[in-house]
Amino acid sequence: PRVELAWAMKAHQHAEVYFNLISSVDPKFLKLTQVDDQIYSEFRKTFRELKIDVLDPEDLKSEPAKEKWRPFCLRFEGVVEDFNYGTLLRLDCHKDYTEENSIFG
Repeated sequence: PRVELAWAMKAHQHAEVYFNLISSVDPKFLKLTQVDDQIYSEFRKTFRELKIDVLDPEDLKSEPAKEKWRPFCLRFEGVVEDFNYGTLLRLDCHKDYTEENSIFG
């Protein structure tokens, strides 16, 4: 529980920074890492059918989902700092970050 709480606190801090970035810069011109294109390409190969505008928590946290997410994240070990940290996500990208519209994954 302590580790997850620490991750959640760090994820909240990152979410605030990233939300300010995506709110002030056109996201198609925004690069958060040098390997954004590689990450997205690998993401789409691995999760072809995943609907990303409105997320289903089962696609992130169920046991079958975790079996796909773990190897995906491990591909970026040594490439992306904090590659295995959790992140705070909006379930519906059309809505703001709220307790009901957020998930820690």
